Parts: sequence; structure tokens; C-alpha cells
Amino acid sequence: TCLVELDEEPPHPINREAVIIALAIAKALHASHVDEIHVMRKIVVDGSNTSGFQRTAVIALGGYIDDEEGVVRIQSVTLEEDSARKLGEEDGTVIYCLDRLGIPLIEISTGPDIHSPEQAERVAYKIGMILRLTGKVKRGLGTIRQDLNISIKGGSKIEIKGVQRLELISKVVEYEAYRQYRLLQLRNEILRRGLDKNGISEETLVDVSSMLRESGSKLLRSVIERGGVAMLLPLRGFKGLLGWDLGPGRRFGTELADYARQWGGVRGLIHSDELPGYGIDEALLKKIYGSLGLDMEKDAFIIIADQKEKVLKAFKMVIERIKMAFEGVPRETRAVNEDGTTHYMRPQPGSARMYPETDIPPLRITNELLREADKYVPEPLEVKMKRFIEDHGLSRELAEQVIRSRYLPLYEELVSKYRGNVQPSLIASTLINTLKSLRAEGVDTDSLSEETLGEIFELLSKGMFSKEAIPDIIRYVCEKRVRPSKAIEDLGIRKLSSEEVEKIVEDFIEKNRLEVVKRGDKAYGYVMGRVMEILRGRADGKIVSEIVRRKLSSIKAE
Repeated sequence: TCLVELDEEPPHPINREAVIIALAIAKALHASHVDEIHVMRKIVVDGSNTSGFQRTAVIALGGYIDDEEGVVRIQSVTLEEDSARKLGEEDGTVIYCLDRLGIPLIEISTGPDIHSPEQAERVAYKIGMILRLTGKVKRGLGTIRQDLNISIKGGSKIEIKGVQRLELISKVVEYEAYRQYRLLQLRNEILRRGLDKNGISEETLVDVSSMLRESGSKLLRSVIERGGVAMLLPLRGFKGLLGWDLGPGRRFGTELADYARQWGGVRGLIHSDELPGYGIDEALLKKIYGSLGLDMEKDAFIIIADQKEKVLKAFKMVIERIKMAFEGVPRETRAVNEDGTTHYMRPQPGSARMYPETDIPPLRITNELLREADKYVPEPLEVKMKRFIEDHGLSRELAEQVIRSRYLPLYEELVSKYRGNVQPSLIASTLINTLKSLRAEGVDTDSLSEETLGEIFELLSKGMFSKEAIPDIIRYVCEKRVRPSKAIEDLGIRKLSSEEVEKIVEDFIEKNRLEVVKRGDKAYGYVMGRVMEILRGRADGKIVSEIVRRKLSSIKAE
């Protein structure tokens, strides 16, 4: 219903809050802001923007990130509008959801200073943490997406879009470097064989529908029976090249299939290096080779089956991609797969795809905007880490988990409020470890609001219960949907006084005196464990331990 999204209404003024946040991030990256923001239109042809272009504006230039392998330069910080979210494809039609369209998006471009898969992952992590530490960016999978530009010596700059998982980055870089290396080797092998790309053309296509009617492939037969065709492209001298390895589960034939699917809308292709198979047995394979005058020891072929128009479109691009292999690595934009490999997405756009946005006036960067931005410049990651470890007493592992978690702002707020009575390490452990353990048990901790968590620590700081009862209280609150104070009352875990605890310990030891004496020096563990079961979180473990040791010492002295 938004007229801007429907491209029926001019865009509104640039979002002031988004500009302030972008400026804060630029400051954290040591970048220099521009004097005036000019919005541009970036042409988009895949349908992901209803207007046919994406609005983008440079906020800052320059900057850097320190890394153990050297300084990585920041080329630019830009503010953009996010594209529509792709839901899927059906019969050549792409379906988009507009719920993401126009949401402010910050793009940070690094210089060509990253030289290893591991460094790429580290730098992406540091940039992501700067964004998160502002407390002003959305969290969750897909909210921070990395586009990687990867090249090797002799290869081409390949853009890989939309890597959403940080741990996948090093694998994507490694696989793409290997893919380019193998494509260069493929080129060398093609040249060594003296193959002629001029002999590969649409004119050499052969209709093999009648021959494949007798195949064991249900797919091929059904396509032909529905009025489709099966066409074959002979490739003389290409034996073994279509099955050329390009990485895990990827062959040169896979690359060709990507082009066929993308441009022709077909389901894929069959090539001779993977036959016999797909319902084409050895006898039929020999028949195909023989009828076309091909040499089974030297030649190869590709078959595509679908409606004739689709098949011809697909073969046109497959032939073009085969000819590109004579040159090496073609410049492409690729999309990432779940396993870190990539597939062809589209050709890389040219540089002349931007022009000024005439409906939005320039915005001058004022001192007022810069002062507002200063409020959101995050504390450097290294400084925060050191503070959490040295000042808050967290382990390095726990500090890292807190910083990366969605509970970071809540953690700092709770420490600020209750540090006098509650250890920061307990707050951190509860937010990170206790909630994780309860989720593993099936407890719906997602229903737990930050306000409720804050109330639990407020009651703890007032001595209403002991820290050992925290898991039970959270579990009860989540399952019964009650306030923490009600959970404490229902569970009967009001914190006991030292005198009450001492009486419970005395009674237990007296009732089990023979067993305690029998166990001797090992009695402590026995008494402590049983008493803590009786107390059920109503007393602090440290206090209970002191009382148990004192009472056991008095027995020994008798």
C-alpha cells in the first residue's frame, strides 16, 4: 500500500536517523565524511526494486581497519535503500516481497588489501562488530551481508553476492580462488589440444528427440511427449573437459548448466562426461556418438531438453560460455551456495550505471548532525573486550560471547545498575549460558523480555533469592507466563537467612550422623550435595559451604 514502493509517489526526504547512524559508523572506521550528501540512482534490472533503480548516497570516504596482517583501507561508506526480498521463482517469473524494500542499508567497501581467506573473515567480523556495537542495526541472519570481490593472478575480479554467515567467508574465498585456478588450467588444456572455438556454434545443433524417445530417462521422454525437443551440441576434442573439476560438487559442466538455467529457463543439461547415466545407457551412448560421427575417445556433447524456444536460448548462452573458457576466467557476479561454493548469477554491470536522483535535494552535513552521530560512535572492540575481562572479571571466551550476543546492551545496563550486589560474571553467564541451556531443554526463552530479565536481577540484588535459583525462576516464568516475584512465591524459593540455613544443615547432619562419621574426610561432598537439594536455591552456595565446613569441623573435634 506504500505509494513510494509502488513507484506511484516521489521519494520522501532522506532519513535523518539513518544519516546520523551512518556518520557514527564512518567515524568508527576513521573515515572522512563528505560535506554534502548527494543521492544517486543505481540501475537495477533484476526486478528487485520497483522503480528500476536503487537510491544510494556516499556518506564518507577513506578510513581503515587494523588487522594482524596489515591495515585494510576503507574506500567508502554509503547509505542505500535495501532491495526487495526474493521469495522464489516459478515458470520464469521471480516473486519478490516488498517488506525489505527501502529500509536504510549501510554499505562499507574495503580496499584490495585482504590477502587470505582467514583475513577476509577477520575483517568482516570486525566490521560487523562495529555495526552491532552502535546498538542501532538490526540483528539476525541476513541483516549483515558480505559481497566479496575475489581475484587471483591471471584470473578476473569476481563479485560474490550475499554471504550471510561469517564462518562461510573463508571457505567462499578458498573455493573461488580454486575455481579460478582450475579455469586457468582448463584454458591451458584447451589451448594445448588446439581446439577451435569457431567450430562451436548454434548451426551445429542437432535435434536428437527421436533418438532419445527410447532412453530410460523419464524426464527426457516426458519432455518430448509434451511437445518439447532434445537438442545436442557436438564438441569435438572436448572429451573430459565438461567434467573438469572446479571445486566440491562443481564441474565445468555445472558452470554451463548455470548459464542454461539462468538464460534459457531450462532445468539443466546433460553432458557426455557424466554418461552413461540419467537413463542413457552404454548402447544408446554409442548410438549417439555413431550417428553423429563423433569419436568416443576424443569428442563430447551436451544435451538440453525442454520447449524449443527455451532450448535455443539456453544453448546460445552455453556456447558463449564455452568460448569464454578459451580466454580463462570471465567476469561475473555469482551467488553463494550453502556449502560455500558459488553459482553464476549475472554478468558484471558496467561502471556507467549511476546517475543523479532528481527528486531528493542534497543534504549538507552540519555540526548538529555530527554531534548527534558522536553519541552512537561505538567503543572500540579491543577496548570493550579489555574492560570486560579486566574490570568485569569475565573470561575471554565469555566476554566475546557477550559482545557478539543480542544481550550486549542489556548486559551493560544490568551491570551498571546492580554491580554492587550482583557479579558481572553471573549476569553474563545467565544471559549467555543459562538461557542457552534452557533452550536446549525446550524452554521457550524467546518469550522472555529484557524487562523480565532485569526484574530477576533486581530481586536478586535485594536478596530475595539466591543465585542458584535463577534457572528455576526463568524456567517457571517462561512456562507459566508469570512475573519473577510470583515465580519465587510459587516455587517457595525465598532466600533463607544464615540462621535458617544453619538450622537445616544441623538437622541434616544430626539425622545422618552415622553416615557422616563413616565417610570421614569425604563427608563434605555428601552433606553439601544433599543440603543443596533440600534448599533448592533458597541459599547462596558459598554461605552453605562455609556452614557445612564449620559444622563438620566441630564433629571432628568431638
